[in-house]
Amino acid sequence: MLRLAWVMAFALAAPAAMVAAVVTLVVVASPQVSPSPVDQGQVLSATTEVYAAQANDTSSISTQVIAADSRALIIRNYLKKYASPLEPFANEVVTTGDRYGVDPNLLVAIAQQESNLCKVIPIDSHNCWGFGIYGDKVTRFSSYPEALDTVAGTLKKKYIDQGLDTPEEIMVRYTPPSVEIGGTWAIGINQFLKELQ
Repeated sequence: MLRLAWVMAFALAAPAAMVAAVVTLVVVASPQVSPSPVDQGQVLSATTEVYAAQANDTSSISTQVIAADSRALIIRNYLKKYASPLEPFANEVVTTGDRYGVDPNLLVAIAQQESNLCKVIPIDSHNCWGFGIYGDKVTRFSSYPEALDTVAGTLKKKYIDQGLDTPEEIMVRYTPPSVEIGGTWAIGINQFLKELQ
């Protein structure tokens, strides 16, 4: 008799649990909220079919994953961490680097090495990269974007295109005195590049 009671309880409870699960899935699947678009994002999507109590009644659950370029955000966070005046120009660092084929992280690392991310520069120079600064000579720019454009263009044309594409190779031409004291410039650049990863 006890065995019969268990079988009957199972026969009633199992279908009720299945109906409750299907109803829950259908209710959860009904509202579809799309995430806000991300600049130049790439939409990846997945769809799963969910069957209701009737075989020909289908609903679907779908989701979207947005893949976007996070380099500007990583650079912005890095610049913010060090309270750099270059922070508002994080997107410009990425777009300028891309335009010239220069790693944006290299532009940031050089600015960190040369000027503590633009905090120690000649007055009114916007020159965070120690570019054309030696002795009494100071190269001045009207803005950070102008400086970025000049530095990235020069790195591409006079360094990378000439086969100087590592910090150690760039250092030989960019800051020769550093080579004589053990390559501290390249050591610093490599450290900052690691921090930016």
